[in-house]
Amino acid sequence: MGVEEGLADDYTQDGTVDLKGNPVRRSKRGGWRACSFVVVYEVFERMAFYGISSNLLIYLTNRLHQGTVVAANNVTNWVGAVWMTPILGAYIADAYLGRFWTFIVASIIYLSGMSLLTMAVSLPTLRPPPCAEPTSGHCEKASSLQLAVYFGALYILALGTGGTKPNISTIGADQFDDFHPKEKKQKLSFFNWWMFSIFFGTLFANIILVYIQDNIGWTLGYGLPTLGLAISIGIFVAGIPFYRHKVPAGSPFSRMGKVLVAAARKRKLPLPRDVKELYELDLEEYTKKRKFRMEATPSLSFLNKASIKTGSTHPWRLCTVTEVEETKQMIRMIPILFATFVPSIMLAQVNTLFIKQGTTLDRKIGNFEIPPASLSGFVTVSLLVSIGLYDRVFVKIMRKFTKNPRGITLLQRMGIGIVLHMLIMVVCSLVERRRLAVAKEHGVVQSGAQVPLSIFILLPQFILMGTADAFMEVSKIEFFYDQAPESMKSLGTSYSTTAIGTGNFLSSFLLSTVADLTKRNGRKGWILNNLNASHLDYYYGFFAILNFLNFIFFLVVSRYYVYKAEVSDSIRLLTEELKEKAPSKESNNPHS
Repeated sequence: MGVEEGLADDYTQDGTVDLKGNPVRRSKRGGWRACSFVVVYEVFERMAFYGISSNLLIYLTNRLHQGTVVAANNVTNWVGAVWMTPILGAYIADAYLGRFWTFIVASIIYLSGMSLLTMAVSLPTLRPPPCAEPTSGHCEKASSLQLAVYFGALYILALGTGGTKPNISTIGADQFDDFHPKEKKQKLSFFNWWMFSIFFGTLFANIILVYIQDNIGWTLGYGLPTLGLAISIGIFVAGIPFYRHKVPAGSPFSRMGKVLVAAARKRKLPLPRDVKELYELDLEEYTKKRKFRMEATPSLSFLNKASIKTGSTHPWRLCTVTEVEETKQMIRMIPILFATFVPSIMLAQVNTLFIKQGTTLDRKIGNFEIPPASLSGFVTVSLLVSIGLYDRVFVKIMRKFTKNPRGITLLQRMGIGIVLHMLIMVVCSLVERRRLAVAKEHGVVQSGAQVPLSIFILLPQFILMGTADAFMEVSKIEFFYDQAPESMKSLGTSYSTTAIGTGNFLSSFLLSTVADLTKRNGRKGWILNNLNASHLDYYYGFFAILNFLNFIFFLVVSRYYVYKAEVSDSIRLLTEELKEKAPSKESNNPHS
């Protein structure tokens, strides 16, 4: 009898199965043995991705001979696509293929894009001839075929990341059973190692791969990331015998759609005075399925009509109160989502205009020349240091004043991030004014020649960007995950990627619009191919004003935001673990 009980306890309780759909034993699959493959995969994959994205602007301007505005917009449009496609990948995984098979198919697409990209930079027929002065405007432009091959490869790569990005981290998290205390505790360590793997791969790309691309050659500089991606996929495949898998549970988009349709169909019906008359399943039904029931709330009351009983039980005509409240919560977060778009626009400048500024400055330290894109590494280092100081110092100090276990609320942390973005743009404008003044003093305005000023004058804006990310980006991810209903955590997390993708698209729109408007009526324009004759200081000043206006908008929407009331058991368990691991997350106070 004892042996049978021990064997039963060895089976996972969270519904995970093997690829054939059979229940799995925790002693045979999952845990750190399985996760080690996932973490190592992420190191090589991030190295591959940032090996392409970090130096993309330099390739477009120096090798494909594109202008500053065109190249910067091509970068932000592509990055926007990279961050928007995960919504599609998550939908396919949740509704149809499951995370594992979506990941495998997407990885093949991803590797195909990387391989084609390496071929595009390697074959002379697929790129224009070299040009000594790419900013002069007299270089031979890339042909339609050359552009089609290169950008076709980039967007094949983006499509592939759409299937890998939203699924690989959740595959890793699935290896730990939330209903097993020991494994639940181990999941927290997994996320720590997961973040470390991302930072390690990113730093390697920003320092080593960028240097190879600038000083040795683009064929090797792209070939190594492609090889790294192939190795990472091989590592992931090697771990197949040890993985646990979750069965697709259906798309949250469908559930939300049903609520909206049902409410619209019953829009003319009056709501009952007693919310208990609305349709809801018994608590036992949720307990059996290990799900959590939500109580009806008065906000967005129109949607409550989806739960009015009319005799029909069709899912597109009648929804439970819990389904309605889940939909409400996702809608409530949309104004906050809008407020994160502007900070994402600022983030898009790191791999575009910041790097372009670096190309105009003195980059030599002795005989060594610093690749402009390598300064992006300071954003990563600053982010790591700032997170450590935030958790270990800032939270402890603020907790004494606020009595909030987190130190400050997540929305307050976002607000500080928005203020820091405003400060960054002021600093950027002042630094750019200094750069333009030196260019004028040394007569290199019209020629566009190198400005005799150290590239390290740009360090403050890179370092401050990492600090702002520690407040804005980290709290954004945590907020959308924490506030999303238990059954819609993946969709909540996708709000964060949507913000970054939208921010990049908006960056492209603003850059094109401002460049066009400021050139009208015979004026010189703010953003030209020759940055020495441009006025990026004005453009950064415009961004500072935009951040200020966004801060006012954020204050309004955060003032009226209603935090979710329910606290699930899984969140409570996670909170207990965070008390030990991260003082900044000691409690799941509903107002944090």
